[in-house]
Amino acid sequence: MTTPGTGERRLRAPAHRVSPRARRWWALRSALGTLALLVPQVVVALLFPRYGQLMLLTGAATVVVGVVHLLVVPRWRYALHRWEITDDAVHTLSGWLRLEWRIAPISRVQTVDTDRGPLQRLLGLSSVTVTTASSSGALTIDGLEADAAVTLADRLTRATEHLGEDAT
Repeated sequence: MTTPGTGERRLRAPAHRVSPRARRWWALRSALGTLALLVPQVVVALLFPRYGQLMLLTGAATVVVGVVHLLVVPRWRYALHRWEITDDAVHTLSGWLRLEWRIAPISRVQTVDTDRGPLQRLLGLSSVTVTTASSSGALTIDGLEADAAVTLADRLTRATEHLGEDAT
């Protein structure tokens, strides 16, 4: 996008949001992470009663932080995550504490992969990873509808085939 009258390029937010179901996926991941921390604390409290009070305190802190994370982070990430594919580039905006804004020229795309973990499959979601000839690493678009991810991967693959260049 150019600034009127200057011919200068202006950075703008990518146009597309991820699937609304991505919020559930991020919330489930948060809940599972909290449980992974809480279960050992409960086990230690049961097996070693003298540490019960300490485990009660750390367990309470784990629950409070876990609930806050579960309620805040999925909504925050959904509000910020964006992606867009133009004729020239792949644009992504992701993160929640530290935002990462990436733009990769189509001519630099080397591979396009889709990924569907168990929770993503449960929710009908998928991720698309675009590997480029960049030292910054791959771009990942998380939380896409599964069909949209396949369509996006196909579109990117076709776009790179038409360039006929080696992206190294």
